[in-house]
Amino acid sequence: MKNFNKGLAIIFAAVLTLTSCTEDEAEAIPTVPTTNNVTLEFNNTFGEDAIVLGDATSAEATVNTSTEGQIHHFSELKYVISNIRLINEEDIEIHYNINDLDNGATVVNQAKEETLQYVLNNIPSATYTKIQFGLGVKSNLNTLDQEAFPIFYAAAGKNDTEMHWEWGTGYRFTKIEGFYGEDNTELSIHTGSTDDGGQGVDAYRDITLELPTNLVVGINAPKIVIKADFNTLLSGATTITLGEDNATPSIHTSVNMMQFVDNLGGNGDDNITGMFSVTSVEN
Repeated sequence: MKNFNKGLAIIFAAVLTLTSCTEDEAEAIPTVPTTNNVTLEFNNTFGEDAIVLGDATSAEATVNTSTEGQIHHFSELKYVISNIRLINEEDIEIHYNINDLDNGATVVNQAKEETLQYVLNNIPSATYTKIQFGLGVKSNLNTLDQEAFPIFYAAAGKNDTEMHWEWGTGYRFTKIEGFYGEDNTELSIHTGSTDDGGQGVDAYRDITLELPTNLVVGINAPKIVIKADFNTLLSGATTITLGEDNATPSIHTSVNMMQFVDNLGGNGDDNITGMFSVTSVEN
């Protein structure tokens, strides 16, 4: 009887040990949330050099030289990102507030560091292989509608942002101010869709980027680092020489504007990346 009780004690202790180990192991395995955040970080460059803004005589401003030999630098650099989608490994698009400018669009402003990172909230846990987004605003949303999207309307219209067209009903998609040439002639390049009795131009561009490493949304809140290389402004698919006939500094025509649009955002056909690329994914 004594040996029997001893045996029961050993079995009971073993069961307790096994149960304890199982519980400890379960606690050690983190629970994967159903959603997590993803941060988009935008790095604006001339080639490999980060852009530093400056006035006409700035010694700190990043100076670029086009393929035509024109030196230039920027004093102001802004662009709108909207219509953001992530594509998972099953080739399914996950839309991020694509029809809501208040919660799914942002103005990237080189002068404001806080705008260089944009957080996507509550992205479903999965593995993603591509990112898509718009440079500008889709035509069906491109109206200065303060009632529909008061947050974005206000952010884009601030005195230090000025992404509203003064003469039209839509938004500026890019706004670039700066200087070029040895005498620091002013440059002013603004792009956006126009509507002239149905005969306007669509400056919105849809960007598709392959991720160099799969984005894993789950336990961690990962980051996608996106490079915007403004060397393509003058030295992209179309080589542009700044002067009186190409919308800088004061002559603006839709035909000439579209050359800058295609250089920055691609033509939507055989170029769907424009100036953008993904330099890294931080899981």
